Amino acid sequence: MDIALTVLMVAVVALLTAQLPGRTEQARTAYRLAEIERRLQLVMDHLGVVDASPVPPEVRQHLLQGDKIKAIAAYRRATGADLRSAKESVEAYGDQR
Repeated sequence: MDIALTVLMVAVVALLTAQLPGRTEQARTAYRLAEIERRLQLVMDHLGVVDASPVPPEVRQHLLQGDKIKAIAAYRRATGADLRSAKESVEAYGDQR
């Protein structure tokens, strides 16, 4: 009975593990999302639509308080960007103000 239960548990774990998205699936999803964002930007540019608030509100708040590090951290939390991209985006927004 114990052996059958152990084999069943191993089989269930193996099936669940096989259902998890692999790195290739994650890469494919990231590529598709980037492509959708690129196309959306093309449409917005064509229509002349300008995003009045491209930076999350929490980031603006930290910048108004003069806390650039917290603004970068807030940008990373909101967007999932890496440190370099977040720093560049926050600095670019700060330069526009």
